[in-house]
Amino acid sequence: MQVVVKTNNLTREEWLKYRTGGIGGSDVSIIAGINPFKSVHQLWLEKTGQVEPEQTESEYAHFGTLLEPIVRKEFTARTGIKVRQKHMLLQSTEYPFMYADLDGVINEDGELAIFEAKTASQYKLDTWEEEVPAGYILQVQHYMAVTGAKKTYIAALVGGNHFVYHVVERDEVMIAKIIAMEKYFWETHVLGGVEPIPDGSDATTNYFNSKFSNSNGQTIELPEEALAICEEYERLSEQVKELETAKSAAANQLKSYLKEAEAGTVGDRKIVWKQIFKSSLDQKRLKEEKPDIYNGYITQSSYRRLSVA
Repeated sequence: MQVVVKTNNLTREEWLKYRTGGIGGSDVSIIAGINPFKSVHQLWLEKTGQVEPEQTESEYAHFGTLLEPIVRKEFTARTGIKVRQKHMLLQSTEYPFMYADLDGVINEDGELAIFEAKTASQYKLDTWEEEVPAGYILQVQHYMAVTGAKKTYIAALVGGNHFVYHVVERDEVMIAKIIAMEKYFWETHVLGGVEPIPDGSDATTNYFNSKFSNSNGQTIELPEEALAICEEYERLSEQVKELETAKSAAANQLKSYLKEAEAGTVGDRKIVWKQIFKSSLDQKRLKEEKPDIYNGYITQSSYRRLSVA
């Protein structure tokens, strides 16, 4: 590995700009299609310079950065393992498109180990106590590919008052897959300029719904390959209908066993058919009897509905 730049004096804008020169650890889950916050399409636009990297930092990311020294200090206090900060953007000499910005490094009898600090919300506690979330596994395996490290300590402060840490060993099979995936993305989409095919992730769906939330009312001619996609869309729609029908049939069969009972058990499974009470506003009646009140509180929103004919 080699040093791209020292990061301790960089502004956030400068740091984000340097990151467009390669693929960082947090980019891996995006390329893999498992990142809920950013789509591979957005990443491609940033890496190819078509849009500026996002400069606004979420509250979650902000406090993650703010609490990083605390997580690092707590890790040392609990384990006795000393962590040193790097303050460098590193680059793989074998695969120059692979970058790494480490939270810390550990010297274990002359062997390099990586330290990574995370923060998470309380509802993630069960996940963190059991294992490291998949996106972070990809991240640290990427870092080990860049640095040659054999081990990563990843510590997390969950819910502000639960501290957990795990040891992640180097996985050569996973690293090979990560390198192949990143190499294809970099050479085909970034250097080659080929737009990635949109995937079905929530991040990609949210991106297109947000980016193109307003239509201009025009009709355009689509490329010939869109015809096959239309046919695939219709085929999958029919499968969804069939699966929904089959799911409803299974639900009704269970209801036929339960009848008036609220719950039933079979083996290690528990089936619950619970009565739910909810209150709702009778908008039609309110509009007819109290139009002034109704009009004073009504809000209008819009969305685009896709249909294939």
